[in-house]
Amino acid sequence: MTTHIQRRTHKNNFMSSLLSLLEKSPRKVVAPIVALVIFLVIWQILCSGENPNLPSPLTVLKETWNPLIINPFYDNGGTDKGLFWQLLASLQRVGIGFSLAAIVGISLGVLIGANPLMYDALDPIFQVLRTIPPLAWLPISLAAFRQSDPSAIFVIFITAIWPIIINTTVGVQQIPQDYRNVSRVLQLSKVEYFFNILIPSAVPYIFTGLRIGIGLSWLAIVAAEMLVGGVGIGFFIWDAYNSSRLGQIILALIYVGVVGLLLDRLVGFIASLVVPQEQK
Repeated sequence: MTTHIQRRTHKNNFMSSLLSLLEKSPRKVVAPIVALVIFLVIWQILCSGENPNLPSPLTVLKETWNPLIINPFYDNGGTDKGLFWQLLASLQRVGIGFSLAAIVGISLGVLIGANPLMYDALDPIFQVLRTIPPLAWLPISLAAFRQSDPSAIFVIFITAIWPIIINTTVGVQQIPQDYRNVSRVLQLSKVEYFFNILIPSAVPYIFTGLRIGIGLSWLAIVAAEMLVGGVGIGFFIWDAYNSSRLGQIILALIYVGVVGLLLDRLVGFIASLVVPQEQK
């Protein structure tokens, strides 16, 4: 009898959760669609008429349908490539620059956070350097590397590294004193302390820095590519502007926004797998 009641209770709880999910899901799906439709209608109305300053959504669709939308993989050589290849080139630069920034930033953050003397010496310098706009580093990188790709990668590196260093440093400094006392009582070695206490405690802060860093990296690469040229979504936007192809610019901006959102969600998803549940 008790088992039957428990099963019935469990079934009722499951059905309640399912109904609650079904009630919320349509709203989460329908609401953004309605908002998007309203936005497109307003845009269409404002940009209608003779010789508007900006193209309407229908004009953008008409101008970019062939070949940019239906064939993003075309490659006619040089910089005449589809948006897939433009985005891929930009993502490759971001991947290299951001990976280097993550490795160096986390390492420096751990060292600075664990050493008060290094923190006092370097923190004022980092606070000054992090306020420098990313594109201000581009002339320095071009003078140093003499090539566009390494220069763009350096801009990504120098843009992403500051939030990673700062958040990692804070994470290490915020390790509870009780954890430190336990490590002394257990006489943990430096390696054991590093992997069992320091890293698990600092991981939430580290991923906060990584998430900020990937967003800044994607913002910086688009601007850097406008100046260094070559294949990439930034140069594509700048070239389209110089050729007065505003529809292509708007389409590229949509792609940039979607890719930026996906990069943020990717780092967030990895964080959800790595960060302990109780620390989220």
